[in-house]
Amino acid sequence: MNTSPRAIHHLSCGTMCPRGARLVTGKGGLLGEARFVCHCMLIEGAEGLVLVDTGFGLDDARRPRQLGVVFNALLRPRPSVAETAVSQVRERGFEPGDVRHIITTHLDLDHAGGLPDFPDAEVHLLGRELSAAMKPSWHDRPRYVAAHWAHGPRWIEHEAGGDEWFGFQGVRILPGSDAEILLIPLAGHTHGHTGVAVRRSDGWLLHCGDAFFHHGEVATPPHAPRGITAFAAFDEVDGAARRENVERLRELAARHGEEVELICSHDPLYLDAAQGEEQAAAFGVR
Repeated sequence: MNTSPRAIHHLSCGTMCPRGARLVTGKGGLLGEARFVCHCMLIEGAEGLVLVDTGFGLDDARRPRQLGVVFNALLRPRPSVAETAVSQVRERGFEPGDVRHIITTHLDLDHAGGLPDFPDAEVHLLGRELSAAMKPSWHDRPRYVAAHWAHGPRWIEHEAGGDEWFGFQGVRILPGSDAEILLIPLAGHTHGHTGVAVRRSDGWLLHCGDAFFHHGEVATPPHAPRGITAFAAFDEVDGAARRENVERLRELAARHGEEVELICSHDPLYLDAAQGEEQAAAFGVR
C-alpha cells in the first residue's frame, strides 16, 4: 500500500512582524521589523485533504482585536483574508468541505484561528491539549481564544503512546488513509504540544510546531538569537520538558537528517525553502 500523500503544500497562514529584528533573527536593527510566518501544511490524500495547523482565520482578519492586547502588541500580527487557510485551499481549486481532517500541533491562537472556517472537519489533537484549552490556567488564558472553537469542532482526542518513531513516541492516526501521519508528543511549549510526522516518498517530514522557533536551535552546535531564547522561555509551560525535546530533536537531525526533515511553525527559512521547492517542481525543475 502506498503510504505517502499525493502532494504536500506548504502555506503561510499568517504573518507577524515584531520589533527587534536583531534580537530575534540576528539581523537588522534593534527596532527593525522581523518576519515570522505561520507555516501550515495542506496534504492531499486519497480520501480528502488534511490540514496541519490553520494559522489565523477569517474572523481574526476581520476582528484582529480578538487576538488580545498583549499578543497584538508583542508579535504585531498582520492577519489577512488572503493568507487564511480557507482562501488558499480555494486558490488551489478545492472547497473547504474537502478538508476532512485538521491536525493541530496545539491550540495557540496563531495555530487554531482557522478552525471555524472548516466546521465539518475532524480536528485531531492530544487530549492533554484540549483539556488545557478548555480550562486554561491564568498563565495559559492569553494563548487560547475561545472564539476559535465556539462553533463546536468535531474533536478527535488522541493519547500519547503507541508506535515508536526514531526513539520518540508516535500516535498513528487516519489508519485508513494512504497518507501515513503520526502525532509525535513534544510537550513543553504547551501541555499537549505535538509534532506531526508525515511519510513522503523520500523519507519523513516532521512539523515540530513551536517545539523550537529558530533553525539554529536544532543545529550542531546549537545556536539561536537571544530574543528567541527569551521568548521560548517566556511562553513555555514546562521548561525542562521543552529543553529536553529541543535536544532530542537536535540529535534526531544530526543522526537521521537524511531520513527526516525537520521544520517549525514560525521560522521563514523553512517556509521559503519548501515553497521554492514546490515552485521548482511545478515548472519541472529539480
